[in-house]
This record gives sequence, C-alpha cells and structure tokens, in this order.
Amino acid sequence: MLPAERRDLLLARLSADGKVVAKDIAAELSLPEDTIRRDLRELAAAGLCQRVYGGALPPAPAEASYQARTAVAPGSKKRVAAAAAALIRPGATVLLDGGTTALAVVAALPADLSATIVTHSVTVAAALVEHPAVEVLVLGGRLFKHSAVTCGATTAEAAHGIAADLFLLGVTGVHHRAGLTTGDADEAAMKRTLASRAAETYVLASAEKIGAASPYTVLPFAEIAGVVTDVPGDDSELVRLSAAGVPLIRAA
Repeated sequence: MLPAERRDLLLARLSADGKVVAKDIAAELSLPEDTIRRDLRELAAAGLCQRVYGGALPPAPAEASYQARTAVAPGSKKRVAAAAAALIRPGATVLLDGGTTALAVVAALPADLSATIVTHSVTVAAALVEHPAVEVLVLGGRLFKHSAVTCGATTAEAAHGIAADLFLLGVTGVHHRAGLTTGDADEAAMKRTLASRAAETYVLASAEKIGAASPYTVLPFAEIAGVVTDVPGDDSELVRLSAAGVPLIRAA
C-alpha cells in the first residue's frame, strides 16, 4: 500500500470510528507500528488529526478562525448557551470565557437579569452592553486574536482579584481520554487561572467539541462541576464520559 493510500485509510477510520489506534492499524496492514506513527505525524502536521498516546483523534473544528467558528454548529451552541445561561442566578458574579458559544450565552440571558459578569473577551463585553442590569468587568491584557480574548500576565493578575460564583468555560475538545483541551498553551493557562477564581466551573460543549481533541490540556475533569452539552445521551463518547464519572448537564 502506498503512503498516500495509508493516509487516506487512516483518515477514513478516524472519520468512521472517531479514533485511530496505531498498533491495530499496523497489525491489520502487516506494517511496523513506526510506519503508522509517521503517517499520523504527517497528518497532524497538516491539521488533519490530533495525535495522542497510542494513536490519533479527530482535530477540533473549534480551532478554526473566530469568523469561521461562527458558522460551526450554531444550533447546538444556542441550545448549550440556553442551558448554561439558566445556571446564572440573580445577583451572582460570573466569569464568562471567550468564544462563539460564550457569545451565544450572552444572547440567551434574560433581559432583566441582574448580575455581575467578568470576562476577558472583547466580543462578549461588547454584547453585554445590551443588558442594562448586568454589571460588566473586563479583564485587560494582550489580545489573543484567534479567540478575541485577552491573555498573559496582566490578565492573570487582574483575574486574581476576582471571586466568582461560576465560571462558564469554553474549550475546543472534550474527550474521555484526552480530557478538556484547547489549541494554545497561553490560552489554556488563562482558562486555568479563571477556573481557580470561581466556586464552580461548567464547560460549554457544543456538538463539534465532543470527541475532539486539541494539543493543550485545560483542566482535569475532577475540577469541573459539569459539562453542558446537547449531544444525545446514547452518543458513544458521551457514554464513555459518563462512565468515567464526568457530570453531564443536558441541554434541550
């Protein structure tokens, strides 16, 4: 089998099964495992998969540009956002992450909600202008343009002055083995800092994030209160997450 044919096979298995196990493919094709690992490295370099120990997982669509992500699973994001907005109690102090699902949360807030929302997202902050009873605190710092959020030492220092009831966390991948992941190391660190400033953290997980993985771990599942998702309960990855003890909040 030619290298191009092997890579096509790997992509087909990744699409059909949601994962590739290098040793299994190597045994099936009677090839050294190193050959399959090399193929996976090349596919990962092209952005076609995310390598993990022993094989590969699908890449996270949520790693696309901010503009492109607005067109990814809009219905799913709307449902997840509505369920997440329902977690915000009047008078609460809430940390709201950046990203397109967080922006959908703003749209789902009751018009008369009285709360304090702290964010490092310039788009979320701008959208909150339309909510007259919501006090908005914006964490400044270096702008990470991919997600339109601020990151870095200045942002982290500002975050340390916050004590929030709730953090609504955005990630690009939720996988029972790879965990909660995102595509940038500094952004992952910023998300951990924000989570440390909240009593509870809930993950915003629209459909394209379930079963996907990115290079950088954000938090272990043990440190979150739940994953908010609208993926059907019989989805194979959701079943694995539930079996691993991950709390799941179902969005209608």
